[in-house]
Amino acid sequence: MSKSIAIIGGGAAGCFCAIELKRLNPNCRVTIYESQDRLLAKVSVTGGGRCNLTNSFKDFRDSDGKIERLEYVYPRGHRLMKRLFNTFSPDDTIKWFESHGVRLVTQEDGCIFPKSQDAMEIVHTLENLIKQEGIEVKTGHKITDITALKEDIKVITTGGKKTDKGYEFLSKLNIETEKPIPSLFTFEIKDSNLNSLSGTVVENTTISIPATKFKSQGILLLTDWGTSGPATLKLSSYAARFLSDNNYNAPVTINWLSKTQEETLIILKEIIAENKQKKLSSINIPTLTSRLWSHLIARAQIREDIRCSEIGPKQLNRLSATIVSDTYQITAKGKFKEEFVTCGGVSLKEIDQNTLLCKKHPGIYFAGEVLDIDAITGGFNLQAAWTTAYAVANAIIR
Repeated sequence: MSKSIAIIGGGAAGCFCAIELKRLNPNCRVTIYESQDRLLAKVSVTGGGRCNLTNSFKDFRDSDGKIERLEYVYPRGHRLMKRLFNTFSPDDTIKWFESHGVRLVTQEDGCIFPKSQDAMEIVHTLENLIKQEGIEVKTGHKITDITALKEDIKVITTGGKKTDKGYEFLSKLNIETEKPIPSLFTFEIKDSNLNSLSGTVVENTTISIPATKFKSQGILLLTDWGTSGPATLKLSSYAARFLSDNNYNAPVTINWLSKTQEETLIILKEIIAENKQKKLSSINIPTLTSRLWSHLIARAQIREDIRCSEIGPKQLNRLSATIVSDTYQITAKGKFKEEFVTCGGVSLKEIDQNTLLCKKHPGIYFAGEVLDIDAITGGFNLQAAWTTAYAVANAIIR
C-alpha cells in the first residue's frame, strides 16, 4: 500500500526515519521538510566533529549482555528507551551503519565513532541513502501548521528547542509539552583559588548536590570559570530541572578520590608514614596534581610547609574530610554555549509507548529530541534518535 509521509525536521531522527520508511516500503512517498538550508547540520558538528553516534553500553549491561539501569543514561525517558531497545538496540545501530560501509571504532569508555573520526562520513552516508531511495528533500521550509500539510502521515522530528516558543507550531494540536531547559552544561563557580587551577584534570571524581539524590562519577576538568568534563556534564543532565528551578545557584560537593573518608584516611596514613621527613605539600597523592594537592591542604586549613611527622589526628581527619566532601557554590551554568542538548519537549504521556503515535491525533508521530527524552554525554542522545526513528518507521509501515 502506498503512503504519503511528511518528515518535519531533517536531523538525525528525521533522516533515519525517512530511509527506514523507504527501505520497508519502496512505494511510499516520503518528503523531508527542513527549516535550515541543509540536512543534518547538528550531526556534522556532534562529538567535536567526530560524531559519537552511539555507545557500547558496556557499563550498563548485566552478565548476559542485556542493557539495564537506563535511568543512569536517560534521566528523562529511560522506561520508554528500554522498551524501544527491543525494537532497535545500540547493537542494531552498529550493524546498521557497518552494513552501509561505515567502519566503526569503540573507545575504552564505550563511545563509538566512525573509524575516520569524521562526522561528515555519517552525514554523507545518510545523504547518499536519501538520494538513492528517492526521498524528496525540501530545505528552507519552516513548518508553522502541521494540519496544513497534504501528506497522510506526519512525523515530527524537529529536535530540542531552547524555549517554549519552539513548540508553538504544536499549540493548535493541544499537545502537552514539558518546558525545555538546557542539559549537558558546565558549572560556573566563582572561587579564585579553584579557578587558578584551570586545566587540571582529575581522572576519577564523584560530584554531587548536597541534600539531593543527584550524583555523578568520572573525569573532572577544572576551568577558569568553574568545572567541566564528563562528571560535570552528567551531573548537569541528572539535575537539569533542579538547577533550572534554583536559577543555577546550588552547592556542589566534590569527592576528589571517589573514596569514603575511612578509605581516604588509610591512604593518607600510609603515604604520610612513608614520608615522615617530607613536607606535606611535597608528597604524591595518586590522581591529584601537586597544585590541586596544595589547594586541598589550604582548604583544610593546614600549613603547606608542615612536615608529615608533625601532622596530628585532628588535622588528618580534617584533610580527609576535605578530600571527600569539598563543597563549592554553583552560581550559574557555563556561558560559552556548550549546551548541545535540551531536556523537555513533547510529554511522553501524549504518545503511544510502542509506536510513538500521538494519542490525540492519529497520523502524527514523534521521534528524536522533540520528545521529552534526553541523555548524558557519550553517544546516548544520538542512539535515542536512531531508536525512536526506527520505531516510528516500523509502526507506520507494518
